[in-house]
Amino acid sequence: MNKTIKPIIIGITGASGAVYARRLVDLLEQAGYVLDLIITDPGRRLIQQELQLADIGVESLLGRSSQRIKIHANDNLFDPLASGSAPTRAMVICPCSSHSLAAIAGGLADTLLLRAAYVSLKQRRRLVLVHREMPLTCPDLDNMKRITLAGGIICPAAPAFYHRPGSVADLVDSVVGRVLDLLEIPHELPVRWTP
Repeated sequence: MNKTIKPIIIGITGASGAVYARRLVDLLEQAGYVLDLIITDPGRRLIQQELQLADIGVESLLGRSSQRIKIHANDNLFDPLASGSAPTRAMVICPCSSHSLAAIAGGLADTLLLRAAYVSLKQRRRLVLVHREMPLTCPDLDNMKRITLAGGIICPAAPAFYHRPGSVADLVDSVVGRVLDLLEIPHELPVRWTP
């Protein structure tokens, strides 16, 4: 299938972990996928703080321009991504805050990010939430169970150490590689366990 036919939605919320989002977007764009980004207001502040960016755009996020990436306004519920008739391959929220987790688990859809997640579940499309909070509360665990039962996938941002990471970038790649695996996208990141 042509990678450009069905885009992948990437949501970025206000949980710490902007480096995961940037790396995921970078690898998917380099692999030729079309990406629709939805960034919440706390997500924008997070990117500015953690990545030290003055403005939020494709060029500032990746250091290059791309015609395959579009940033959508989170407050626009008339965006095509709010409809199940918009063909998408999958949606990843990376990082995913406990607030967004709870809203999705509760079926809320009053922002584009939440509506796109709701649509992903109702259309039985792949929805991966890269949750980045710790420790977990009982409501977090209940919400994770509800999303799992609805067909979503909870992918905690928990880096692996069996491949002997030597840098923060290696730790980031171990999480992003797992996300790519869940999307069934081939990659060569060092995330495989070998005895």
